[in-house]
Amino acid sequence: MYRLEEETEADWWEVEALYDLCFAPGRTALSSYRLRDGVPMVKDLCHVLRDGEGILAAVIRYWPAEVAGRRILLLGPVAVHPTRQGEGLGGLLIRESLAEARRLGWERVLLVGDAPYYRRFGFRKLEGVEMPPPTNPDRVLGLALKPGAWEGVAGPVTKARIDEG
Repeated sequence: MYRLEEETEADWWEVEALYDLCFAPGRTALSSYRLRDGVPMVKDLCHVLRDGEGILAAVIRYWPAEVAGRRILLLGPVAVHPTRQGEGLGGLLIRESLAEARRLGWERVLLVGDAPYYRRFGFRKLEGVEMPPPTNPDRVLGLALKPGAWEGVAGPVTKARIDEG
């Protein structure tokens, strides 16, 4: 049995350790991290999944970003502990968080990832949406949480504007 909870500040080090375990060294040099730098995550959508003993099994985070002045959600990273892979935990986190994003009024989600994996959740290659280099354009995927939300949305992905007030 697993418990799905909102990530808290107390989870930060453990979550970062799981990302370090699951991803290659230098992950923070990727273009998606430049879009996250100095921007608060979307707290309501960042979740941890713990087993019955409280051990961290999987995590997912979301960040705000923009394309052509329109707000988008940047999904990722999502990680599942290597000893728990193959149990469907990543899919569970993605489905649950996307449903919550829709409920909260978000319209569009972007990620950089493998199309064959993310296609099952409705993600498709985005044409005309450009992640900062170096990003393979074939890995820039989007999902409309509201019908037509990606129509006419094109251009470079930029950091979310943070309200100073």
